[in-house]
Amino acid sequence: MTVDPGAASASPQLHWTGDDGQAQQADWRSLAGHPPAQRVQLADDRLAADAAYRLLDAGTALLWRGDYQNARHLLQALGRRLDKRLARPGAAPATPAAAFAAQRQAQAQRARLLGGLLLPFDADHGLPLRRAPDVRAAGAQAHGPVPAHYVQSLRELLGIVGAFEWRKKGVPIPVLGASIHPHHGVFSPVRGEYVDLVAQAPLPPAALAQGAADIGTGTGVLAAVLARRGLRVLGTDLSAAALACAGDNIRRLGLQRQVTLQQADLFPTGLLPGGEPGRFGLLVCNPPWVPAPAGSALEAAVYDPDSRMLRGFLAGLAAHLAPGGEGWLILSDLAEHLGLRPRKHLLGWIADAGLQVLGRHDTRPRHARALDASDPLHAARAAELTSLWRLGAA
Repeated sequence: MTVDPGAASASPQLHWTGDDGQAQQADWRSLAGHPPAQRVQLADDRLAADAAYRLLDAGTALLWRGDYQNARHLLQALGRRLDKRLARPGAAPATPAAAFAAQRQAQAQRARLLGGLLLPFDADHGLPLRRAPDVRAAGAQAHGPVPAHYVQSLRELLGIVGAFEWRKKGVPIPVLGASIHPHHGVFSPVRGEYVDLVAQAPLPPAALAQGAADIGTGTGVLAAVLARRGLRVLGTDLSAAALACAGDNIRRLGLQRQVTLQQADLFPTGLLPGGEPGRFGLLVCNPPWVPAPAGSALEAAVYDPDSRMLRGFLAGLAAHLAPGGEGWLILSDLAEHLGLRPRKHLLGWIADAGLQVLGRHDTRPRHARALDASDPLHAARAAELTSLWRLGAA
């Protein structure tokens, strides 16, 4: 399945006043879903970093018309000033939950202020600025065809270029002996410990007979791991971008015969050949781990308000299990260490759904942030476990 990101409804407009005093406008594009600024001022190489910071902090966006490399330097200078401001001494948060809230607030401040440095783009995604790199391929991959010139933040452009490079290079997955290539806006499987759990947990016999479903397939990495273990897999996702990404990866790995993809909100509506309609021998779900609002489509892979996807998977799991089947819930306990979701809530949702815990496999994180003692959330990250919960009908 593919989707044309540029074929959505008409883009919102960004308005500003030109040097001649005439009103100007252009399409506004933000893959993160940020609205266009209400106040915009033209800016170029003559604008000092301190003055730019004051304007941005007051809510005035800057539409850059100077040298591209100077815009990059300005963004770095703005980041240093913001870091200095955020590092001012104050009362330490009293609880892990308060520390998490403070960190999220700081991230939102950073996104708002640094996201106000804007760049003009041609309809072919080119940058009409001095010393600008050729970003047309990255822009086309992220936005698709667009009808006219547009404006986008420099910060978002850097994310698009980074995603473009990640997609070309891929993320090595040792258990596959190959790489997964994440598309822009689809969460990358850089934390490989949860992939290893799915590769190593004992398969229920029912999975070989009735197949498996990968709920919220994302890049398709878990569907690919299960297929390599000899299962037929139906992967679901509500996001068309994720399904396009998963389809690309499944084709790269040559697993088209074993893996089928379907757009669905959680559970599949179809069946695998020879299977019972709507029931599977194994259902796997790696929902967002932290019950908090997401600031962008990419963050929705990590943050899930009120644990909606987690609770939805548990509530519907029993009805989609074949006899002897299992549900595998892959979940970090970081939210518990942050005081955002007690373990008793998770256990209560499992029991209320008519499920029982058949077993659990745990692993510790291997990512660098778990070792960063300067991180305000270090204590929670250092204690974190990622678990594969084996669930069955009670």
